[in-house]
This record gives sequence, C-alpha cells and structure tokens, in this order.
Amino acid sequence: MSYTRNMLAALAVAAIFSLAQTSEADAGYRQYYGSWSYHPSYRYYYRPYYYKPYTSYSGYKYHYCIHYPSRPRYVYYYNPHRRQYWGRFDLEGKDGAQYSLLKDEDRAEKLSDIPEEAFPKPAAMPAVPESEDGAQIEPPEGVPEQDLPEGAPATAPQQ
Repeated sequence: MSYTRNMLAALAVAAIFSLAQTSEADAGYRQYYGSWSYHPSYRYYYRPYYYKPYTSYSGYKYHYCIHYPSRPRYVYYYNPHRRQYWGRFDLEGKDGAQYSLLKDEDRAEKLSDIPEEAFPKPAAMPAVPESEDGAQIEPPEGVPEQDLPEGAPATAPQQ
C-alpha cells in the first residue's frame, strides 16, 4: 500500500509542476506530452500525457508515460485514476505498428504483475482515452536520454 501511496504522491507532484508548463495548452492542442522527470526511488522516468476527450472539452485530463532504463525498448502508459498500466509503445517498432493495448483483464497496478505474453502484437496507436471521434494518440517523441529535464542525470542509477 505504501508503494501505491508513494507513487501517487510523486505523480501528483509531477502533475502540479507540469501544469505550470502551459505553452502547449495555451496553443489549444488536443493532446500533448509534458517533460520527462526522473523518480530516483523507483528508478524510472515519467512524463504526463495531456489530452482532451473531445475538442470542446475545457481543460485537460492526463495519464503518465513511464520509461524504465531496465526496459529501454518501451514507454508504458499508466492511468493514475484507475491505478493501472494499460499499454506500451515500442520505440523500436515499425511506424504504424508500435502500440500494444492491453485487454482490460490484463491491466494491473504494477508492471511486474503483467506477464510479457499479455502484451499483444503492436498495432496502430489507440484512440485518445474517452474519445468517441476516433482521434489517435500521438506517438511519444524522445526518450529520457534525448529529452531530459534540466538537472536530471543522463543515466539512471545502477539497479
């Protein structure tokens, strides 16, 4: 339980910090990614993914993208409201076939609780969460080594 509480506290701090970065939001984007931050206790990088379920939605909702240096090929998508990982982006996949969307029954709070075989063959990016117009999530650009927040370490501590 303390793992969940600590993770949610860290993500909440990141969300508050990221809300200060309003240039993308002010431009009226349907979706955008915030900057990467590093969580030293859990040894992962994370960034918020902001989206509007529909174009006239006031404000933004958010999920998180999490990149583990121990799993450098993937960026995992995490829903902090449901407290579960729901898919992953394959950084080495072919354009148009990079996202593995987990079935509802395979989603879990901890990545270690999701077996590798639960991730389906990568396909196109899924729809923006809660959208009904079929708009796809934009693929994430940059990984932590290419898009580090100021003052963050270039590599993660040894595990």
